[in-house]
Amino acid sequence: MELIDVIKQRRSIRKFKEDPVPDELIDELLEAARLAPSGSNIQPWRFVIVKSEEIKKKLDEVTPYKFALKAPVLFVCCSDLTAFETRPKRVKELLEAGAFTDVEIDNPDSGKYESNIGKSISISGYLAMNVAIAIEHIVLRATDLGLGTCWIGRVDSEKTKKILGLNDNLYVVMLLPIRYPAQDPGQRPRFSKEEIMIKTV
Repeated sequence: MELIDVIKQRRSIRKFKEDPVPDELIDELLEAARLAPSGSNIQPWRFVIVKSEEIKKKLDEVTPYKFALKAPVLFVCCSDLTAFETRPKRVKELLEAGAFTDVEIDNPDSGKYESNIGKSISISGYLAMNVAIAIEHIVLRATDLGLGTCWIGRVDSEKTKKILGLNDNLYVVMLLPIRYPAQDPGQRPRFSKEEIMIKTV
């Protein structure tokens, strides 16, 4: 499928078929996430794949969206709060990989440029933003594979971490149920291009 067709076809799916999701497709989704871009290549995304019905029953208390827990596969999408600390190492890797070879760039750490981190969002918010990029990679690849997904942002991170036995360095950003869709909803209302474009200068 052409990428633009995947983008047009993607919907938030809230009704699912009973068919199981093969492990090889889950691997495809993880690979899509692994290849996502991130600021300074810090790659803060971490995932727990929940298949256990027992665990899903326990997760019933962490979100109001019960349909998500009926999916055979639930991605618990987390950010590693220590990832930002690895930035110097990740930048060194980028330099060694030639990411900035023959590229015109000022020293970003010179103090001449303000960072959006701390000015508009916290470091945890910045990490979550990067995790969201990886999640959307999963969502689009899932659509391409004929699977349905739905972003679930209303989730109690602390309760989820406790149920799953996760470390304090992890923050639960989103739940993402994965299953074959049992509905084919139409396009949701969207703004026109004119409404989203401020101006061309």
